[in-house]
Amino acid sequence: MDKQWTSIFLEEIEGFKNTMDMFDKGELDRKAYKGVSGGLGSYAQRDPAKHMLRLRLPGGRLTINRLEFLAKIIEKEKVNRIKLTTCETIQLHDLLVEQVPDIMEKAIDCGIYTKGGGGDNPRNVMASPLSGVQQGECFDVMPWVEAVTGYLLSICRDIHMPRKLKIAFCNGVDDCVHSAFRDMGFLANPDGTFSVRIAGGLGAAKPSMGLLVEEHAKPQDVLYYVRAMIEVFCAHGNYENRAKARTRFLQDTLGCDGLRETFLKEVDALKKIGGLELSALEKTEVQKQSDGGTIEDCRVIPQKQPGLYAVKYHPIGGLLPIDKPRKLYELLKDMDEAEIRIAPDESLYIINLNSAQAKKVLEATNDSARTEFEHSVACIGSTTCQQGVRDSQGVLQVVVKAVREAGIKDGFLPKICISGCPSSCSAHQAGAIGFQGGVKRVDNTPCPAFRMTLGGSDHLGKAQFGEGSVTILEQDIPALFVELGKAAQDCGLRWEEWSKSHSKERDAIIAKYS
Repeated sequence: MDKQWTSIFLEEIEGFKNTMDMFDKGELDRKAYKGVSGGLGSYAQRDPAKHMLRLRLPGGRLTINRLEFLAKIIEKEKVNRIKLTTCETIQLHDLLVEQVPDIMEKAIDCGIYTKGGGGDNPRNVMASPLSGVQQGECFDVMPWVEAVTGYLLSICRDIHMPRKLKIAFCNGVDDCVHSAFRDMGFLANPDGTFSVRIAGGLGAAKPSMGLLVEEHAKPQDVLYYVRAMIEVFCAHGNYENRAKARTRFLQDTLGCDGLRETFLKEVDALKKIGGLELSALEKTEVQKQSDGGTIEDCRVIPQKQPGLYAVKYHPIGGLLPIDKPRKLYELLKDMDEAEIRIAPDESLYIINLNSAQAKKVLEATNDSARTEFEHSVACIGSTTCQQGVRDSQGVLQVVVKAVREAGIKDGFLPKICISGCPSSCSAHQAGAIGFQGGVKRVDNTPCPAFRMTLGGSDHLGKAQFGEGSVTILEQDIPALFVELGKAAQDCGLRWEEWSKSHSKERDAIIAKYS
């Protein structure tokens, strides 16, 4: 960002110190404080004396410079909890009032801006985590992610949207970034263009697939589409009812045909004004050469660059050990072109490694999840989040332990997604099995429980939301998964096949716990 923008941002941070002080003294309530803090990427936790700060990382890129900053700030500020998020960002938790603005300021030096990390703003722009190195991709979408991020930050002070706006770019291999159901989704095509979908989204009220508005958008026109979405959202979004203020409700208020027509008219109008073409994007090609060796492991992914590899590392629940950033920095700092990418399933990909380097990274991340089930996703949960209803992190940890102790092998249970409340921070609607935190009355007593859905998918071209309204008591979830996993394992069928071919047996097991 330019010096003038950064200078204004620093002034905002300085003013935010006074806001935080007022909240800390009880002179400002939670709602009023959230209205200010969210726009700067910070929220108070359930314990109002502790705060979260979200470091937005376009495309999930954790470069070596950013990794060094993270390691240093963790040590200097004695940060004791780090959370990877489904929007490819990093959250620092349990911060004191005086720490938050100080970290905001220091992050600027390595190109991390917390501005717009929360609140009614354009959020972190997402990208396929292996963009630029993934075999079979149409093209590297990262240059467009960086360009859109810069544009959104430059205008975020001048726009007033009803709610947040989430944008994702998919490289055409898989759709883990959920371009099919974001507020805006750009899917790379083999011919170098983008398919564009708008007004999709999750949430307890009316999850919706995005509306296809353009099959072959020119890549240089991406900013016109982004600006058009903002203009349409501001003109037709619901400013009165926050529960209906997301873009997906535009499909109802305008109708699908009306929304498509309105949006494309806005794109054409903006093109006539001009000035938003992207003609000279900075594209980086990997120059690194193979060391001649090879390596095979379930966590190692061969890149499209011959002889280079990416290593996947998934800390259970997306809770990154506090010593890991320092360890990874010391290991990667001398590995030419190495970089970390944060994935929407709360994993890290360490990319651009030769075989010898990949072996070292594997050893340094041997605490990673190993099975598909252990790659399950959970939000931070009610012990931390002031909006939370259930302890999603606690449930995941207990269930993983139970499945391990039962000896259930990889493939017999799917990756699950657990949200601690009706919000969709884990994207539970898109999970093969999804859980939404709530309450169930037993003998007229409210008990911790989760609503369970089945059959969600984020596979490219096959996206769908899970179905079902079965409610499971929290205490029964570990036993449920052990029984489901054993049933599939006894048949020798992977979850996907067993779940389809033995659906009656599956449903009977679930019914025992519902």
